[in-house]
Amino acid sequence: MTAIPERKDVKESDKWDLKPLFADDENWEKLYKKIENDIKGYEDYRGKMSLSLEAFRGTIEFDLEISRDFEKLYTYAHLKSDENKSEQFYLAMYQKAMNLYTRLSESSSFMTPEIQSIEEGVVRKYMEDPSMKDYGFYLEKILRYKPHTRSYEIEQILAQSGEVGHAPSQIFSQLDNADMKFGNIKDESGKEVELSHGNFSTFLISPDRETRKKAFFQYYESYDNLKFTIAETLSHSNKKDQFYAKVRNFKSSREASLFSDNVPVEVYDNLIDTVRENNEPLFKYLQFRKEALGLDELHFYDTYVPIVSDIDFNMSYEEAVATSIDALAPLGTEYCGIMKKGLLEGWVDRYENRGKRSGAYSSGCYDSPPYILLNYEPKNINSLYTLIHEAGHSMHSYYSKNSQPFISADYTIFVAEVASTFNETLLSMYLLEKYKDNNRMKAYILNREIDNIRATLYRQTMFAEFEKRSHAIVENNEPLTLDVMRAEYYRLLDAYFGDKLVIDDVLSLEALRIPHFYSAFYVYKYATGISAAIALADRVTSEGDSARDAYLNFLKLGGSMYPIDELKTAGVDMGSPEPVKSAIAHFGHLVDQLLEVYGRL
Repeated sequence: MTAIPERKDVKESDKWDLKPLFADDENWEKLYKKIENDIKGYEDYRGKMSLSLEAFRGTIEFDLEISRDFEKLYTYAHLKSDENKSEQFYLAMYQKAMNLYTRLSESSSFMTPEIQSIEEGVVRKYMEDPSMKDYGFYLEKILRYKPHTRSYEIEQILAQSGEVGHAPSQIFSQLDNADMKFGNIKDESGKEVELSHGNFSTFLISPDRETRKKAFFQYYESYDNLKFTIAETLSHSNKKDQFYAKVRNFKSSREASLFSDNVPVEVYDNLIDTVRENNEPLFKYLQFRKEALGLDELHFYDTYVPIVSDIDFNMSYEEAVATSIDALAPLGTEYCGIMKKGLLEGWVDRYENRGKRSGAYSSGCYDSPPYILLNYEPKNINSLYTLIHEAGHSMHSYYSKNSQPFISADYTIFVAEVASTFNETLLSMYLLEKYKDNNRMKAYILNREIDNIRATLYRQTMFAEFEKRSHAIVENNEPLTLDVMRAEYYRLLDAYFGDKLVIDDVLSLEALRIPHFYSAFYVYKYATGISAAIALADRVTSEGDSARDAYLNFLKLGGSMYPIDELKTAGVDMGSPEPVKSAIAHFGHLVDQLLEVYGRL
């Protein structure tokens, strides 16, 4: 049997190098104690921000210095904890960091109400001083939040509630990554393998239908065994969102979430409406998939297996890096050189080990490299796409942090998903050109790109609508029970996939396994992101240097503007439904191409 390796058995060269953060755990402890002591200094500033420009600026700079130190502390703790979620030492370190963050937030909670209490004309005069040039957008956002900021005493209480508010997410993470087991399963060759988050998607692309069907039902059996606990956890996460929205005078949790990005709720609704009104290309594809696979019925476990099944994909991590570099050549030698060095020399934790956090992400802080967590599977083409996706995030971080001061370096998730899916789009363009004379491989790549857009545009929009509905249930003072969640999710599955997909009852449990639901109203950004990315990739490949430079300059903006304004500088207006309509048209064109190429096989 092939078992998941222990962390200690993974080669050092396959792990990320966290020494740029801390040489060892002892140095982490030293900074932890320093910050604990420094927090007391907030009392020297409280109540004095209105006295003078010097006092005003001094308070902000003191806060930024501590925040920058804490960012290093937190990043190391969460990365170490994610290496093995069952490792109690690093779980304790992570919990200490979160507790410290709560105390830090509590101690600094006077700042926003105090800034807002100063006459706006005085604040704007301060902003005009040359010494405040880096703080303009930071202060604009604080002034904009004035109707949603409470008194110092209430802000202090809200800050104290930080750890409690994080509890649903943390409980789900521990259940999902540390406690949940999926048992062993035989692959199509008869070899017994331990089923996991990391290889579940690999089983779903197995050409043997019985293998992927068994993996599907066995995987969801684990969620079925914990369904009441997870449903209650998700319900309380939504209630937490409602609590904070109400306290801050927002009409809804959704409005509260979108406010920070200055994204109107109409953008969210336009996305759902546009996708809902343009599902014919998806239905056409699902019908073709059923016919191409020779099935009487199409089930969810049939939607990821490649339609061209005799392509033996096997790409080592190093080969995947080289392929990614070639695909991103339109972005220039500087971009590609930086990315190649990072991916091969310490940015990436490459492979699955027992207890490791599932999925993939890019993380880091202002004073560290942009780290990437992967669970790379050489036989799964999705791993190649995941690598180039996370590298897009990391290069965005690299350019942002090398172009912006600390206060404006962190970009929003809204634009983050553009940088990552842009890279995926270029990869598909590259592979289609590389295999243009090989109909079988071309059909394979078209199939993969169609499935990616289906999962990112259609499916993430469905997730977004579930979030909208489930939060509305809570906000209407109605119960959000397991049965209610499953019924709402089943209705959405039926609406988004019509009669083209047989919806097995256990698929409604999917609502219980999406980690992003604990970061409310996050997933819609994947769908808007891929829409913007498709438009930008088309510009960069068709218009050349000027479009490339505009795109790279967009990456350098960090968090110095609101996300919709940043995208306008790159040439895309996400305030309009047009990019989403264009992405759906692109999807339909790919489906037509696939049907044509497949017909020549």
